[in-house]
Amino acid sequence: MHAVTERTTAIVVEKLLPHPPEKVWRTLTQSELIAQWLMPNDFVACVGHRFQFKTRPIGDWDGVVQCEVLACEPPRLLRYSWRGGSSTNARHGSLLDSIVTWTLTPRDGGTHVRMEHDGFRLPANQSAYEAMSPGWSRIVERLAEIARVN
Repeated sequence: MHAVTERTTAIVVEKLLPHPPEKVWRTLTQSELIAQWLMPNDFVACVGHRFQFKTRPIGDWDGVVQCEVLACEPPRLLRYSWRGGSSTNARHGSLLDSIVTWTLTPRDGGTHVRMEHDGFRLPANQSAYEAMSPGWSRIVERLAEIARVN
């Protein structure tokens, strides 16, 4: 019998938004705006701040994502840990210990946004990876909409 080799992978979404970096940054870092494009939260843009995202529970996972701000360089870089799931949910809610990085780069007429969610262990986090890959694309679209009106 052969042992299953585990590897990690990332979800990357990139989009050019027709807004200045400062406006996109505000949408990425103000708790009430984050709640409009991602999830309810208690985010504060300060390295070391621990916060939570809250969503619908799945199986015995309580729907809480535990996070900590790892880097915050306005209006250029935001990185936070993303930990959630349950050790007893073999598929949909398996433990996920990962990192989300937002990079904003000024471009003519706007901002290039790059979101990388890294640390999906395969095969353990395969279900989360498959569900979140299209989800992050929709979330970045929603971020663009919220940035436009705020």
